[in-house]
Amino acid sequence: MKKFLIADDHAIVRKGIKQILIEEFPFAEVEEVADAEELIKKSMSGDWDVIISDLSMPGRSGLDALIQIKQLHPDIPVLILSMHPEEQYAIRVLKAGASGYLSKELAQSELINAVKNIFSGKRYISSSLAEHLAGQLDKDKSEQLPHEGLSVREFEVLKHLAVGVSVSEIASNLTLSITTVSTYRSRILNKMNMKTNADLTLYCITQKLI
Repeated sequence: MKKFLIADDHAIVRKGIKQILIEEFPFAEVEEVADAEELIKKSMSGDWDVIISDLSMPGRSGLDALIQIKQLHPDIPVLILSMHPEEQYAIRVLKAGASGYLSKELAQSELINAVKNIFSGKRYISSSLAEHLAGQLDKDKSEQLPHEGLSVREFEVLKHLAVGVSVSEIASNLTLSITTVSTYRSRILNKMNMKTNADLTLYCITQKLI
């Protein structure tokens, strides 16, 4: 019997994903959580065949949860299901250990294909993402967008700063010290050649990162 864990802060999305899974795997066990903290806790309590997680949830993000889950349970496959464009997030979550990245727009038609790919030991990427990755191979470093040079943790801090979360709140959300978050903020501003949080917010809006 297959065991799935779904994480999304919208009940209607969880219900839709569950329905798609049950139609294909009628005897599967499917459990749900609504935020990253519950996802991390629940991931420790079961032998999950696949975890399906949203990227943007209240408090800690799905990316931060992914990083912690892979540290604690590297063998549990995690499929990230998100509304964010593939070209902005997919490579980053794959580097962080995800077994696949799927746009919510394609969930109804592609979710089962993605899950079966993961069951067979492969990573799932869409055909459009495969084309984008091929294009990246020919891309010179000087052509990179400013945020593409950030580490996974720096990118997480960037997104928090861009939506107005304070340094102390970021420290709490990401289980870091305030000093560490302040250091990350300085590195981000330096790497991206920006001076203020407002600059970061404008950039993230323009690049559709938030």
